Amino acid sequence: MDILSLPPENVPQHPVGNGVAHPLITRWIAHFISVIFHPLFIPVMVTFYLTYLQPGLFIGYSANEKQMVLIRVGYNTIFFPALTVILLKAVGFLKNIYLKTQRERIIPYITTNIFYFWTYLVLKNHEATPIILTSFILGIFLASSLALIANIYFKISMHGLGVGAFSGIMLLLIFTGFPYTVFLPAMVVFILTGVVASSRLIVSNHTPFEIYTGILIGIFCQLVGYFIVA
Repeated sequence: MDILSLPPENVPQHPVGNGVAHPLITRWIAHFISVIFHPLFIPVMVTFYLTYLQPGLFIGYSANEKQMVLIRVGYNTIFFPALTVILLKAVGFLKNIYLKTQRERIIPYITTNIFYFWTYLVLKNHEATPIILTSFILGIFLASSLALIANIYFKISMHGLGVGAFSGIMLLLIFTGFPYTVFLPAMVVFILTGVVASSRLIVSNHTPFEIYTGILIGIFCQLVGYFIVA
């Protein structure tokens, strides 16, 4: 029997992932990676890396002061944006919290940009904050702003933006003569960028163009942010 003659409910359905059927375990792993490296978490991951794992950047900061830097970035880049999405869902502006359509992403992009810019201003006005952290926050603000514009035309990957920003900051540490070894951490981040991109191809309806564009914009805006701040 020709497939076109089958009733709609009997037509084989492919899972998300650009029409390619993947094993269940593969989809589970891809979902797990997508959650762990959600774009909301990337700013805190980078801040943690710069604050605690890179000696020399926060010289003179006490343990409490380092913790406050991490908390400050966390509640501005995770808590408030997430709360905004939850409230928008509660009042009916969003169908779900996964922001699957371009239209649903408009308000979250705008509000997130406000919180990113506010965080940038706070860090910029604190003279002891290392330039690399201030430029990183400015970079993710610029990337999110470009994503808002790109969202008019296509659904750019927010995961791509996030891991692109992480890769961009590692490239800056490498090419700006950073005195401490960053090669191994950078290689890990670059590999994770590829893993996250592959995961989004498996469990989302993003096209490769949307994911790769997100990564490139994330990297590019980190470079621009650094040269503005420095």
